[in-house]
Amino acid sequence: MKGMNAETVEANVEGAQLLTGTDLHRVVIEEHLLNADSQVWIATADLKDMHVRIGRRFKPILETFDGMAERGVSFRIVHSTLPSRYFRRTLEGFPRLTGGALELQVCPRSHWKIVIVDGNFAYCGSANFTGAGLGAKSVNKRNLEVGTVSSDPAWVQQLEALFDSFWIGEYCDDCRLRDICPDPIR
Repeated sequence: MKGMNAETVEANVEGAQLLTGTDLHRVVIEEHLLNADSQVWIATADLKDMHVRIGRRFKPILETFDGMAERGVSFRIVHSTLPSRYFRRTLEGFPRLTGGALELQVCPRSHWKIVIVDGNFAYCGSANFTGAGLGAKSVNKRNLEVGTVSSDPAWVQQLEALFDSFWIGEYCDDCRLRDICPDPIR
């Protein structure tokens, strides 16, 4: 996949849905992410301790991730800036996550907004992994976002390959922001 950033990848995505507003939270988070069996990969620019709806309550995403990690789900998150102070402080309270269930990787160039669940569902769109993006904010407080979701195997595999090439550092060698990168992968 190296060099894929310079190419256009064309895909005819079977069963794709274009979502906006609270449908993003409902489909991406409630219907898929929270029901992950093994892995969740997230690429975002901003990373904040958003809340998700669990039944009639709203819970911090890290508390939810910890419960999922107890079931064996692992998490990889690529983000461009330091996570919010509240996210970092909350994360410290979950030793299961800090002990390896949640891997974080910072890259100043990360501006992708992708969520991949168990290798069989993917979201790609404009929403960051924040309350106003994919979180449970009310209709009048959330950002105006749009995204595509699908379980089409070819499309999900393309997004996985892009994410994985990023995760293993294929963009690092030639990166012109390497001098300011807080944690180069290679």
